[in-house]
Formats: sequence, structure tokens, C-alpha cells
Amino acid sequence: MNVYKTSFFLSGLFFLYLMLLYSAFQFIFPKEEAYTKVINKEEYKKMGHTLEQMKVEVLEQSPLAIMNTKIVFDGLTYEELVQKLNKNLSSTLTGKGNIFAKRCLELGLDPYLAVAIVLQETGCKWSCSSMVRNCYNVGGMKGSPSCNGTSYQSFSSLDEGIIAFIDNLYYNYYAEGLIEPEQINSKYAESRLWSVNVRRYMQQIKMS
Repeated sequence: MNVYKTSFFLSGLFFLYLMLLYSAFQFIFPKEEAYTKVINKEEYKKMGHTLEQMKVEVLEQSPLAIMNTKIVFDGLTYEELVQKLNKNLSSTLTGKGNIFAKRCLELGLDPYLAVAIVLQETGCKWSCSSMVRNCYNVGGMKGSPSCNGTSYQSFSSLDEGIIAFIDNLYYNYYAEGLIEPEQINSKYAESRLWSVNVRRYMQQIKMS
């Protein structure tokens, strides 16, 4: 009987020894948490990646910290892009950066360019024109239904007007290889200063 007690006691001591040894091993060589490192925008640029390649995967640093970040344009995440556009949209277009960002990204169109043209056409950097306020025409687009008897088009909502403008810019300009303000100028506006002003607005948006 004493033999069994002694054996049980020694087994317990051996198990305790193993537990202490395991704890010491864990302390000296802590288990590395499984995670995927998110490479930030600066690191991507140093690696020579283009903006289109700046896609960041899911980051899992701990059970309580899960993040999904994706670079969508000019080194910015979608939320950062929307915030930047909103900084430059005032008056009737206040807070509409999301509509511009979403539709431009869907089509592969430069959102800075789209917003810059709107600012040039409507004055919405400060106070939107009556065409925007009354007819939701944000790009000086002509057509029917008429905006108060003019040759300019009227839309049923501001979102509809914004999307129609972006679609027009893409299908009638971008799709034809006219992607820079200087290339778009002759077809879009009579004044040669139009592209100069649009380019200036683009720079202001980028730096905001």
C-alpha cells in the first residue's frame, strides 16, 4: 500500500515538475501571436508598388483587434478619400463625398477630377449655383427634362444628378481617352482657362 502511495506521490511531483518546466519555457520563448502584418502606404511606396497594387489584407493581431484596410486611391482608404472630398464640398453638396467616391471608384475615374469639374461648373466650393439647388445639375449638363426652360438638364434628386454627371464624364470623355483636364477642355468648355481652373481645384483637393 505504501508503495502505491509513494508511486502516486512521485507521479504528482513529476507532473508538477513538467508544468513548471512548461511555464518556464513559455516565459523564455513566448508563443508568437498569429497575425498578418499590414504594410502601410509609405512601405508600399518604398517597395515600388503602384496605387492599384496597394491592397492591404486582413490584420488579426488579437481576438479583440480585427481590421480590414484597403487602399483605394492616391494612397488613401475609402473613408480617407471620402473625408478629403467632403472637405472641398460645401453648400448644397456638403457631405456628398461618399457619392463621388463610390461611383468614381466603380468606373475607375479620378475622383479628384470629378469633384474639381463640379467645383468649376457650380461654385460649390463656397455656394452652389441655382442650377444645383433647383435642378440638381452639378456638371452643367445639357438635355431634357429642362431645368426651368433652359437647355440644361434637370434631375429628380441630387444623388441622381451627381451619378449622371460622373457617368457622362466617364463614358463621353474617359472612354474616349480624354482623361486630363487639358484633354477634356476643348470638348467640355469654350474657355481655355477651364482646364487651368480645374487643375488648380484638383491640386487643392489633393493637398487638403
